[in-house]
Amino acid sequence: MCALLRWLLRSTGQSAVVDYYKILGIQRNASASEIKSAYRHLARQRHPDHNGGSVKAAREFALIAMAYRTLIDPQERSYYDSQFRKRAGEASESFLRSDNPHARRMRRVAAQSRMDRVVDNLIEAERRENFAMQRAVFTTVSLFLSTFFVAWLKPRFWQLSGGLGRALILSLFLIGLWYLVTRLREHFKRYTYQPSSLHDSVTHEAERSDKPFTRFAASSFLVLGYMVCLGAGLLLGEQMYNSILSAVPGLFDPQIRPELLFYPPIAVLIIDTLHRIVAKID
Repeated sequence: MCALLRWLLRSTGQSAVVDYYKILGIQRNASASEIKSAYRHLARQRHPDHNGGSVKAAREFALIAMAYRTLIDPQERSYYDSQFRKRAGEASESFLRSDNPHARRMRRVAAQSRMDRVVDNLIEAERRENFAMQRAVFTTVSLFLSTFFVAWLKPRFWQLSGGLGRALILSLFLIGLWYLVTRLREHFKRYTYQPSSLHDSVTHEAERSDKPFTRFAASSFLVLGYMVCLGAGLLLGEQMYNSILSAVPGLFDPQIRPELLFYPPIAVLIIDTLHRIVAKID
């Protein structure tokens, strides 16, 4: 990153005029959380996907991204500050800053190529992040909905299956359970954080985490959502069995049986797998 910054300072000839703090709209003593907040706000506004692929927006987005990547790293920020102070007021001439038309053309081509790569990398990273968020939502929603429908309908797959069918259901349940635990662990690691203890928050100023949820809040949401879906499904099934579900007693069971726990993890495994296949096709 240091080499990249030095290259940009030399090739663009803008070291004396490009003020990354001004680009992000922050003070020179801004904290890391203020830098991140300003970057996210500007990135949403100037993202090329939100501006019809505008070349101007792409260049502004690349410059915003470069400002963020420089200032968010303490070492890069220190180097940039020293270079900015050193070069403020300096006016040195070099081959790439000369009025020679070939030099100007080389400077524009090189700078544009570098900016294009920065934009492409940032857009790709954002798309990966969006896909990861979609997977987290799909896993959670699949678990909740499958729990609701299983509690509501209470299907008799287990009772209607023979030895081979039961072995298949049990195998799918174990695979689905492993898959569900693995996915939830990944999602918790990516989107949750453990807040500092009261002692640490008093003695040290805790920096705000980039992750949106605390582990307690995410765990509470997961458990509460599961219990609500389970309760709603059981209540609805109790109300509808005598009027609708009893018409096909061979498929639905009025009783709550332990094997009903097998079906939600299987449903999560199937739905998530289909989602990944569709995403790859797209």
